[in-house]
Amino acid sequence: MIRHTVAFRLRHPAGSEQERDFLRAALALADIPGVERFEQLRQTSPKNEFAFGFSMDFADQAAYDGYNEHPVHVAFVADRWVAEVDDFLELDYEPIG
Repeated sequence: MIRHTVAFRLRHPAGSEQERDFLRAALALADIPGVERFEQLRQTSPKNEFAFGFSMDFADQAAYDGYNEHPVHVAFVADRWVAEVDDFLELDYEPIG
């Protein structure tokens, strides 16, 4: 199992229609084959400047690779992520043991 996470900050004002539209558009990622337990998260800690997070699980590396190469993901990154995300931190995990 691989857990793919990304914490990020958008260029849009907090609570704006642009922010809501970005988050709605990102829901399409959940429908990509291999994606399990897709979550959109709002940051609550004052310890960093990221406002949101996405988290999703994949059964194995092949499922994760399929997600990364899927046209919906590629288009979302090119058309939305690059233009609208100000900063991000991506972390991928595998269980220990």
